[in-house]
Amino acid sequence: MAQNKSRLNMWLSGEVRAAHSFIPSPLLLHSLYMAYDFSKLKANIQETEEWLQREMSNIRTGRATPTLLDSIKPEIYGARTPIPSVASVTIEDARTLRIVPWDKSITKDVERAINEADLGVSVAVDDTGLRVIFPMLTAERRTMLQKLAGEKTEQAKITLRGHRTDAIKEIEAAEKEGGMGADELKRLKEEVQKFIDKGVEMLEAQTKRKHEEIAL
Repeated sequence: MAQNKSRLNMWLSGEVRAAHSFIPSPLLLHSLYMAYDFSKLKANIQETEEWLQREMSNIRTGRATPTLLDSIKPEIYGARTPIPSVASVTIEDARTLRIVPWDKSITKDVERAINEADLGVSVAVDDTGLRVIFPMLTAERRTMLQKLAGEKTEQAKITLRGHRTDAIKEIEAAEKEGGMGADELKRLKEEVQKFIDKGVEMLEAQTKRKHEEIAL
């Protein structure tokens, strides 16, 4: 295959085309443009985007965010259970979550678990369930959270650059084995960069949304 691709590159460059000594098959022509499988790179980029999304969701702002309760597991009927599994959680207003346990007898258990989580929120119990109230952010706190969001984004970008380096190394290794020509090597490197650029755009979009959320 490597020999065929080498001859194919010569054919594309015109070195042997005039003599008609080598006519590539459609399958071989197709293989040139499938010289590198981008599925691994795309999966790594998606994984990085999802990591940043999780990190951003953990940055608490002054807005009521149901996902903030996802990690809290009160002891219900002898087992640690996520709050959404035993109650409805809705946004009452910009700074308040409403929790309505399906079994009113567990209300105190849910209240205790939220308080023990030390999230910086206050909890009020009423006839229908609980209200989780998020405090207003100070200017200093907003600045700190925006800086933290930027740091998380930079970590994700560093990860993407690492994936780009790995992909290019694999492509260069294939080129050294005679699997592609210089033009194909250049084209594949450009494709890698396009995927990375798109990934960076997605990361920056997440950061922008988080900054806007913090600023509210």
